[in-house]
Amino acid sequence: MYRSHNCGELNASHINQEVTLAGWVQKTRNKGFLIWTDLRDRYGVTQLIFDEARTQKDVFELAETLGREFVIQVKGTVIERESKNPNMATGDIEILVKELTILNAAQVPPFTIEDETDGGEDIRMKYRYLDIRRNPVKNSLLFRHKVAMEVRNYLSAQGFIEVETPVLIKSTPEGARDFIVPSRMNEGQFYALPQSPQTFKQLLMVGGMDKYFQIVKCFRDEDLRADRQPEFTQIDCEMAFVEQEDIMQAFEGLASHLLKELKGVETGAFPRMTYDEAMRKYGNDKPDIRFGMEFGELNEVAQHKDFGVFNSSELVVGIAVPGGAAYTRKEIDALIDWVKRPQVGASGMVYVKCEEGGTYKSSVDKFYDQEDLKKWAEITGANAGDLILVLSGDAFKTRTRLSALRMELATRLGLRKPDEFAPLWVVDFPLLEWDEDSERFHAMHHPFTSPKPEDIPLLETNPGKVRANAYDLVLNGNEIGGGSIRIHDKDVQALMFKHLGFTDEEAKAQFGFLMDAFQYGAPPHGGLAFGFDRLVAILGGQETIRDFIAFPKNNSGRDVMIDAPSVINNAQLEELHIKLK
Repeated sequence: MYRSHNCGELNASHINQEVTLAGWVQKTRNKGFLIWTDLRDRYGVTQLIFDEARTQKDVFELAETLGREFVIQVKGTVIERESKNPNMATGDIEILVKELTILNAAQVPPFTIEDETDGGEDIRMKYRYLDIRRNPVKNSLLFRHKVAMEVRNYLSAQGFIEVETPVLIKSTPEGARDFIVPSRMNEGQFYALPQSPQTFKQLLMVGGMDKYFQIVKCFRDEDLRADRQPEFTQIDCEMAFVEQEDIMQAFEGLASHLLKELKGVETGAFPRMTYDEAMRKYGNDKPDIRFGMEFGELNEVAQHKDFGVFNSSELVVGIAVPGGAAYTRKEIDALIDWVKRPQVGASGMVYVKCEEGGTYKSSVDKFYDQEDLKKWAEITGANAGDLILVLSGDAFKTRTRLSALRMELATRLGLRKPDEFAPLWVVDFPLLEWDEDSERFHAMHHPFTSPKPEDIPLLETNPGKVRANAYDLVLNGNEIGGGSIRIHDKDVQALMFKHLGFTDEEAKAQFGFLMDAFQYGAPPHGGLAFGFDRLVAILGGQETIRDFIAFPKNNSGRDVMIDAPSVINNAQLEELHIKLK
């Protein structure tokens, strides 16, 4: 055998035992007559010692050739370490090596395999298999495994069964572009990679599998950012004979379990907020409620003065920045420049300093007196020493811009603490949203989301006002899960397709299999899907998901390690009946 123990388990109780270890050379220190080598594997690091006085000459000479990341095997005796290291699990002992075998020599790695490395992200992505050896990435992958096991164990104990669904499916409109796969055996036809197992999990409900889950790969061909990858993982779940409350209780239970078991955080009942309230108070539908800075709408107290910018705006809205009155003019100007960036898009910003003596100093003192500004402070919740920041314009865009500013300020002020967790349900989403480009309604979630029963008549008269039987689970300003009660009635589904602009022929071509299934006794059903990568990252105290994925893509959707995507040869193209322009 290559090893009798791993590099993280030996301690003083093993002194005088003969052991065999194998792993990678972390580093080596040659003092002439003594050589110390740190040997690393997945479990930890153990110090080896080669002593010219006690080690055979050939073994000592071989030890002198060791370099970083050599793969070696050693046999020796566990001895007490003279200079103990309390920061290492194995810091009380070292191995006096008797036999040394170089299993594989290694080139000098392109960056140091240390917790604090000198390698930039690009080079570490190219050599990801080396990056995984570093503790931060290794521990992230171990944590991902732990979360997955907790999910599987919890849901299994609740009566859910894991069912695999196909990866090669039919292309259907689900809100993002599909990745398509040509079929060699069916000339001119294509599979699609699933954006989600949505239709299959509904078919499983028709099939009587009333509690389904799957930790599943999904694929969307869309622009990437820190929390997106072209292939990602969901905890996909569905239940039959349930209403919205049943589903929310079931998966609030799962989220509470994960927070307790993995982070030691006890949670009560998760607060709930309607979509309209979230947009009004925080400017987005996934608010971070770990801190305040709620929006204060100022139209009534800021308009009808002589300030034309506000008078011509659909919405005037502000937030109170705690302690912000101490900001210098230079710091405030930097914030104004920040909201003017193209990524945010504001044309300017008004500020009010709430002085300690109960007075106010603002950038619009010419138009507003102290009594006016006092009302602004009351509405935004600003206290003495705070700073009020105000944006105005189109209601939706202004809320979105102020939301971005709120999150940026919270980050700068240290209010987004990774060890604090604030879950929240957001409910009562609009069923449909109007798309200016196509000049028609699109499903805000997907075409199978059920409208609120009491709102169904509005589909004919005012479709933009119809609320969805949908719900999102938000954690620390991130949507970690979302779902809905599904439409299980064929006539209601046909009505939904109609309002989404599908002809009967298009609906049958795209979803005929599902509509046919509904004719054979579809139960009331609904579900929820967690974004597994994002959930793991948040529980792991990170904002981005890449370090929790073994082999992630970059922002261009490329795997720079294996150089994918890549061209394929003409013979393959001919087999697939494809000709490139």
